[in-house]
Amino acid sequence: MAKTYRPYLPEQTLLLPPALSDWVPEGHLARFISDVVDELDLSQIEATYEEEERGYPPYHPVMMVKVLLYGYATGVYSSRRLAARLVDSVAFRYLAAGNEPDFRTLSEFRRRHAEALSGLFVQVLRLCQQAGLVKLGRIAVDGTKIKANASKHKAMSYGRMKTTEERLEKEVRQLLEQAEATDQEEDRRYGSERRGDELPEELSRRESRLKKIREAKAALEEKARKTGEDGQVPEKAQRNFTDPESGIQKTSDGFIQGYNPQLAVDEKVQVIVAQQVTVGPDVKEMVSLVEQIEANLGEAPEAILADAGYYSEANDEAMFEKGVDAYIAVGRHKHGERVPPAPRGPIPSEATLKDLMDRKLRTRKGRRFYALRKTIVEPVAGQIKQARGFRQFLRRGLEHVREEWSLVCTAHNLLKLYRYQTA
Repeated sequence: MAKTYRPYLPEQTLLLPPALSDWVPEGHLARFISDVVDELDLSQIEATYEEEERGYPPYHPVMMVKVLLYGYATGVYSSRRLAARLVDSVAFRYLAAGNEPDFRTLSEFRRRHAEALSGLFVQVLRLCQQAGLVKLGRIAVDGTKIKANASKHKAMSYGRMKTTEERLEKEVRQLLEQAEATDQEEDRRYGSERRGDELPEELSRRESRLKKIREAKAALEEKARKTGEDGQVPEKAQRNFTDPESGIQKTSDGFIQGYNPQLAVDEKVQVIVAQQVTVGPDVKEMVSLVEQIEANLGEAPEAILADAGYYSEANDEAMFEKGVDAYIAVGRHKHGERVPPAPRGPIPSEATLKDLMDRKLRTRKGRRFYALRKTIVEPVAGQIKQARGFRQFLRRGLEHVREEWSLVCTAHNLLKLYRYQTA
């Protein structure tokens, strides 16, 4: 007797028109993001379409924002992958109500409204605050290195630029002399009918490379003048030809061409309360992160925890003036190394601010507080890079990268809000 299976009729037509919402379970992340976006203020985006009277009607901004945020929350970042999901994913089709904007439309929407989209970070953060997910008690800050949309092999040091420029100038002169000699010889042999303005391919390549190197040199020299170095560029200073605003970043796996995104994370459920992107060291970002927290949520945190990359006496003083109880490491310790307790007795009169911070971190309370840092902020970087696969920026240039990072952090906070609601 043949085995009986459940019905499987791929060609069976539906008797009634289906509703996409019937295929998305209650409590699904797509439903949650749809509800949240319906409550967000998108007037800055919508206003750009109000004066457009001609052309084909655009896709609704609310739908486009829902698709983008759901993509970022589920690890789908590129416009081509988003366009593919709008065809083969029920959740994406539900959010788009069956619309299928192509990847160019998605990419252009994200580019055109990048500033407004990055502003959604504050709106979602305040929703988290209203839901009680932000305490502003202990805040941990950290930087995490992420690759730029450029190869480190497309970078060149200032010293190498100078030697390469000299070599290319010599080669270009030689090729021009060779081309002139060839023209004269061909005129002698074949007459003067040849146009004579055809450049050898090799000469064109060298001239274009020489132009790029000169532009990069000029940019490094201008940067040196602006930073008070009197135009003296360090020989090892580098500039990338693909994304000139990115820089070489040191990671545990070696060096990458990238950026140094910053995170300030609240202790309660790991909501990101401030974010930034820089190319330079962490130490310059401490004050701006705290000021961003104040601007976003109306008050400063009670305490802030940071590793040695953020310590400077200026940062120490700034936190004191703001009334923030700072726990900033003043040096690095080897993994597993036991930090000796704070010495007993009165504090020496000659103690510096750095000495006082070191003493504070070696107290019982200081050791306990600082140990919390790695459980607050470091998991967030892991969730973004490991769980959701954001390991490289798609856009180029510091301003555009900051806009992209803001969307990544907005999606992270949406997930925290969603999990709180469904807990």
